[in-house]
Amino acid sequence: MDDNSISNSLKSPMLLPQTSLDTNKWWIIVINKLIDVEEAKNQILFSLPMIVVTSCFYFINLVSVMFAGHLGQLELAASNLANSWAVVTGLAFMIGLSGALETLCGQGYGAKMYRMLGIHLQTSCIISFLFSTVIAIIWWNSDTILILLHQDPDIAKKAGEFLKLLIPGLLAYGFLQNILRFFQAQSIVLPLVVCSVTCLVIHIGIAYGLVHWTSLGFNGAPLAASISIWISVLSLSVYVLFSERFSHVWRDGGFSFEPFHYVLVNLKLALPSAAMVCLEYWAFELLVLLAGLMPNSETTTSLIAMSVNTEAIAYTISYGLSAAASTRVANELGGGNIDKAKHAMVVTLKLSILLALIVDLVLFFGHNVWAGLFSDSTEIINKFATMTPLLLISFVFDFFQGVLSGVARGCGWQHLAMCINLATFYFIGMPIAALLAFKFNLHAQGLWMGLICGLACQGLGLLLLTLFIKWEKVVASTKSNGENELLA
Repeated sequence: MDDNSISNSLKSPMLLPQTSLDTNKWWIIVINKLIDVEEAKNQILFSLPMIVVTSCFYFINLVSVMFAGHLGQLELAASNLANSWAVVTGLAFMIGLSGALETLCGQGYGAKMYRMLGIHLQTSCIISFLFSTVIAIIWWNSDTILILLHQDPDIAKKAGEFLKLLIPGLLAYGFLQNILRFFQAQSIVLPLVVCSVTCLVIHIGIAYGLVHWTSLGFNGAPLAASISIWISVLSLSVYVLFSERFSHVWRDGGFSFEPFHYVLVNLKLALPSAAMVCLEYWAFELLVLLAGLMPNSETTTSLIAMSVNTEAIAYTISYGLSAAASTRVANELGGGNIDKAKHAMVVTLKLSILLALIVDLVLFFGHNVWAGLFSDSTEIINKFATMTPLLLISFVFDFFQGVLSGVARGCGWQHLAMCINLATFYFIGMPIAALLAFKFNLHAQGLWMGLICGLACQGLGLLLLTLFIKWEKVVASTKSNGENELLA
């Protein structure tokens, strides 16, 4: 062979080291068949910051409870009772109300109706203000209500003090949730991460200072939470109003009376969304109440409370994917892309199952360590080990339904999802839980088995909803709204 032949042969693909490249391409093909890598990557990059944001804002109240709880047994019981009551009667409701923006702003952004994003945000804040005043009245009289619910009078009075000082934070919390959804609908997450992490760090300092360096003591903990939530709201509000990233929203108008015209439109989504969230929250709290009716109520209540807290923290991790599903589906439907919306949903469902399995592995190998963070009792730790297999199952169903709930919010199907939650939790899950726990004497395990049945049926119901409902109606509604906006 001459030199030219050798040179040509070296350039021939047959002689290049193709094995590695071919293997890589083969793996890429396999992975792409299992999941759309590009879509999955984008969703993960959106979800991870949202997990940080959700966790930080979740821990603001929890940190206050921790500081109050270290002051004594009475303060520990009162702060925990107050926090549970706050979530059940107010905070969960505020989170639910903001769900209307996942539909309205998400689809509006996809349809490039930017002016309406600012109007819907203002409308949601008006609604949050109205409902927060009603909830504030309940919180102001919560000590009396808790005593009527047969809570210990001393604990109830102390919890009432906690809740009264948390009332200013309630209004801010409603505004905060609306602003978070406004950012989320436009896939703007970095400012949220910076704000949430910074505010949590500041809150730890404020809480420590008010509890230990002032005469407020116990009362300093809820006051610190209210101050920190207001700091978050004011910081994000300034960013929303003056950042160039939102100039497209305020370009054609700022504050006006126009948002009042959309109150009823918003309420049609906000109220079912709030009911949808609250029905799920209340089901978990109902398990704790049922645990208190059992013979060995102290141990059973501790086990169920630990399990509920574990589920809540795990769901906080998965919420990022739920937000990703809601945002991607709403944006694509707003742009008229039904196939892309469905594709995004499928990718998020696959990611949710993968994430659930990862969380399962962590709890499976670390359940004793995790239980030790809640209690020093060997009995409690051993009994929690018997609950772990059930928790592993519930995580998978909870993550799965969480994504589908996000899809429902993105599509504006909150009223249908609300009916599914009511039927699956209160006509299936809770009756089965009571039957297994009390009739078959399965106690804590029986309660959690009933919850798993509820979660499984909820996931199935939401899946059937996404499969059989006509997505074209959502696109037609968005186009109709777009035409109305152009004519306005």
